[in-house]
Amino acid sequence: MKKILLILCLGLQISAYSQQTNAFPVQATIANGTIEGLYNTHTGIQTYFGIPFAQPPVGNLRWKAPQPVSNWKGVKETKKFGPRPMQTIVWGDMNSRSDGVSEDCLYLNVWTPAKRNTKDLPVLVYFYGGGNVAGDASEPRYDGESMAKQGIVVVTCNYRLNVFGFLAHAELSAEAPYKASGNYGMLDQLAALQWVQKNIAAFGGNPAKVTIAGESAGSIGVSYQMASPLSRRLIAGAIGESGAGINPTLSPVPLADAEKTGAEFVKNAGYSSIKELRALPARDIYEIYNESKRFGFPVVIDGYFLTKTLPEIFNAGQQAQVPLLLGWNSAEIPGVAFMQGAPMEEKAFMEKVKKEYPADYEEVLKLYPHGSAREVEVSATQLASDRFISYSTWKWFDLHRKNSIQPVYRYLYSKLRPPLVDNSLASGMAGGTTKKDPNAPKPPEAVGAPHACEIEYCMGNLRLVKDYAWTEDDHKVSDTMLRFFANFIKNGNPNGDGLPEWPAAQPKDDAPPVMILNTESKAEKAVMDGRYRFLDKQYMK
Repeated sequence: MKKILLILCLGLQISAYSQQTNAFPVQATIANGTIEGLYNTHTGIQTYFGIPFAQPPVGNLRWKAPQPVSNWKGVKETKKFGPRPMQTIVWGDMNSRSDGVSEDCLYLNVWTPAKRNTKDLPVLVYFYGGGNVAGDASEPRYDGESMAKQGIVVVTCNYRLNVFGFLAHAELSAEAPYKASGNYGMLDQLAALQWVQKNIAAFGGNPAKVTIAGESAGSIGVSYQMASPLSRRLIAGAIGESGAGINPTLSPVPLADAEKTGAEFVKNAGYSSIKELRALPARDIYEIYNESKRFGFPVVIDGYFLTKTLPEIFNAGQQAQVPLLLGWNSAEIPGVAFMQGAPMEEKAFMEKVKKEYPADYEEVLKLYPHGSAREVEVSATQLASDRFISYSTWKWFDLHRKNSIQPVYRYLYSKLRPPLVDNSLASGMAGGTTKKDPNAPKPPEAVGAPHACEIEYCMGNLRLVKDYAWTEDDHKVSDTMLRFFANFIKNGNPNGDGLPEWPAAQPKDDAPPVMILNTESKAEKAVMDGRYRFLDKQYMK
């Protein structure tokens, strides 16, 4: 056993050493003190990992808005990722590089291409996905090196999750200076943006040129930061990949409802006050939450971070008036999510549609063709995806193009994944892989691009994701998507030399263009918007 442990330790040391063999220490002075990162002589990129941007939210600061970090003396080493937020393995396919799991998790990471006299570079702040219950800013697919090589300062940040990040309760509201509770994860994102405003110039970045981006729950976070009166003036652009905080996708609830949910959680846990819960170690809170079988807690209309629903805010023109690039994937979730065990056949599909939409089933059946087994598979997938996350993203797109003079660009990511390198694995929901169940039925042939699969493409990180047998076509798509995103971050416009023309959507266009991102990317007139206009009548009632 000792020999095995020694080998493991040596392996970890060699791995850590190999990451630094091409680098020398480099320092930056920020508002709270001096930090030391690494300057990679092969890439020209400097990295600072694990920078604290708020005080550890522990002890009396548990379930409070993030507090300013204290100053330090001397030099703080920032050469490794900080701990990821408290979370269980909701999706086993997430791949972390962080230094453990901890309530003390409010750290961010910076990649910068700046030379000694560089200034005013555009900035990207990226929020991870994970349903607001899991996620980690250190994941390889979010790595900022490739984007930094495009001349951009990249920041990824942690934010609190699940019960640690979103619990609301009347006692918590009473003690807060703004008389509300919950939304701590959203306020952590805000604190990271405020940190960027104060400090990004030290890394060659321009605080007036900050674009925020994210995927899934991260994209939903972007939509909320655009809508919040606290953050909307801190950003110059926004990118959303699959998700917005609009019914039925992680939409907000009134404070009173959130407080009631929190009170029930505390009571069911066997405690009578927040004071008692605050006195517990993180382990106990972690286990109590897991035992509750809850999938997180909702974002709250608290009158502070969020004043109204997103449709109300955008329709009033009160959102960040900035360029927006957003889209979703062509097969976000499998069709079985709609069919719920029924066979993928025309009759079963029609019966399911009639059950879900008894007054409007004829219209739904026209919008989702079902004349063959393949059409049923595709339409069940599209309907499941629309109900899951595509509609909410479309609604965000539609709201901003109609209530802003800023350009809005829409994409549909459609590149099919290549085969897995290891046949004993299966693709997971969060974008990575899990161990294949040998007894599971063979999955149907892919009809599109699944949820989260585009992240490593747009961030230029195929080389860091080893699960798939990437082809020349995959690298072509990644290069196209990386350059589109980089152009948008720099100029508020994705267009550039050597790229297909991507027209912005016009406010009154009934078929606004969509960029189909695939091996051969091209802009087309939208053919699917009738589906979203129908769902809009259902969800906006």
